[in-house]
Amino acid sequence: MKKERYAMIESGVKKEEYRELKPYWFKRLALYDNRGQLIGLNPLGYTHVRFRYGYTSRTMLFEVDRIFIGRGKPEWGAPDEDVFIIKLGKRCE
Repeated sequence: MKKERYAMIESGVKKEEYRELKPYWFKRLALYDNRGQLIGLNPLGYTHVRFRYGYTSRTMLFEVDRIFIGRGKPEWGAPDEDVFIIKLGKRCE
């Protein structure tokens, strides 16, 4: 994760993280029926997310409040399109 985004999350300013709507993230964050219709998000039941500062051992762990698709805040690094939004809960460490 880039320095400025990591610092915003670490300080408590940024309360959500974004992931592009790409096959990689759909496979991990979305659930489909046998006709290919989206029926839910977070099928693997993710409860926590860990952020790593670049390639260092410095990390942060947060509870996941919810995951949904929408438009994020540009000032927090969201692109001008729909993305997966991971709402962060309390920090665990």
